[in-house]
Amino acid sequence: MSILKELYGKMPDGRAVYRYTLENKNGMKMKVLNYGGVVTELWAPDRNGCFTDVIGGYDCLESYLGADGFQGTLVGRVANRIGNARFTLDGVEYQLDATSDNGHQLHGGLKGFDKYLWDVKEIDAEEPALELHILSPDGDQKYPGNFDLTVTYTLTNKNAWNIHYVATTDKPTITNLTQHAYFNLGGYASGSILDTELMLDADSYIRTDADLIPTGEIKAVDGTPFDFRTAKTIGRDLAVENEDLLLAGGSFNGYDHCFNFTGRDTLGFVKRGEAYDKVSGRVMELYTDRPCVQLYTGNFLTNAAFPFKGGYKQSVQTLFCLETQIMPDSINHENFTNSVLRPGEVLDTTTEYRFSTK
Repeated sequence: MSILKELYGKMPDGRAVYRYTLENKNGMKMKVLNYGGVVTELWAPDRNGCFTDVIGGYDCLESYLGADGFQGTLVGRVANRIGNARFTLDGVEYQLDATSDNGHQLHGGLKGFDKYLWDVKEIDAEEPALELHILSPDGDQKYPGNFDLTVTYTLTNKNAWNIHYVATTDKPTITNLTQHAYFNLGGYASGSILDTELMLDADSYIRTDADLIPTGEIKAVDGTPFDFRTAKTIGRDLAVENEDLLLAGGSFNGYDHCFNFTGRDTLGFVKRGEAYDKVSGRVMELYTDRPCVQLYTGNFLTNAAFPFKGGYKQSVQTLFCLETQIMPDSINHENFTNSVLRPGEVLDTTTEYRFSTK
């Protein structure tokens, strides 16, 4: 219905960064940067029809350039973690750049897709959309292959944010793509997310070590704090004594785990989760054809140097992420999902966040 393009700022090398505002016929709005594919705002109605911004983020480009946390960004070439920043593909070992002091890589490297300036095509149709495109060259962040990626954001007239990824390569490579939006359905500045009710159609999760690198163990959620198959508040089981919860939080319990969907080997674009804020009445349903989702409860939102929009102070567990993807560090675990993309193959995957009220 409507797309507005405006200058948002300039990169250190002088390149322009633009912000695009998409609006559907219901008045729902989404604001997107060509830098990192960042979604800076997403305005959804509550049960009384009042719109609130439900995504975390910053007020200016300088904060997106300088802060950590991947607020609202597209993430790749390989999202999540790669243990020891190393993998072997077709007998060739690749040593990547580490992004942590412990020698691991997170979210694609020192200059992952979150730091790219994407080419943007506006699709000002009945349902406004942005087509974002990059070519990650052979050797980019030490990954093999020219990796061609197009991501399309559509703001539908059913109040859904649809994300469609299409990728190809000219050499065997690995990939795991996701969108790193941080949500709070009461509004990004409304406080704790621990009372948000969450359902995830996941029968297992992946255990990690102290560096949050997968151990290779896939554990059933039965009888654990990781069972979200029946909706419960995010915080309900965080008081439970559990080693995996403590590893994710550092000094307190939190979630930062890959949940594996029930029947994940049967691919299909289906509902896999639902979050509900009882105060506002907002509901966010998660639809995807990906086999997994990383639930992150914002356990490390502590960077006082970069307050959120409106000067709102960063605070732990006030935002949560539902990052659809494959299993992290898959290339290093034979029992995990396939992360290899080969020439002639097309990675074509869709995730959608659907907003409503009750």
